Amino acid sequence: MNPAVIAGAQAAGAVLSFKGQKAAAKSAMQVADYNAKVAENEAILLARAKRRQEEESRMQARQLMGAQRVATAASGVLMSGSPLEAMADAYFGVEKDAARIRYASDIEQLQKEKEAALIRAQGRANESAMQVQAYASLLGGVSGSASTYNKLTG
Repeated sequence: MNPAVIAGAQAAGAVLSFKGQKAAAKSAMQVADYNAKVAENEAILLARAKRRQEEESRMQARQLMGAQRVATAASGVLMSGSPLEAMADAYFGVEKDAARIRYASDIEQLQKEKEAALIRAQGRANESAMQVQAYASLLGGVSGSASTYNKLTG
């Protein structure tokens, strides 16, 4: 068999391997971008869920305070002194709960943002490693084909 054909086939194989590895590197980054977007979307959904939880908590508290006002008024007690203080305590308790819910939401969103950033960083690192591997493979393949050609013609 012709040494040039054998060496050329080896070089062609190296080039095809290089192209495949470059495509894999690009794909790795695309997967990382997709996964990061998923994490970012989860952060949005978590924020919405916490807002809904805060709204439900406030609504339940308003209903409870309304029932307390009606009960107080029905009993003939004026809304001052202890009943008023009880209503204020209930109101401040609701606000305290709402603040806790918002804080938990902020923590969850921050975690998702960090997760997305980490996914992207890992994707870039994987992409870089695969590109270096692609170039190393190409150089090794070309070197091997040159060596084969020299041995066969030698």
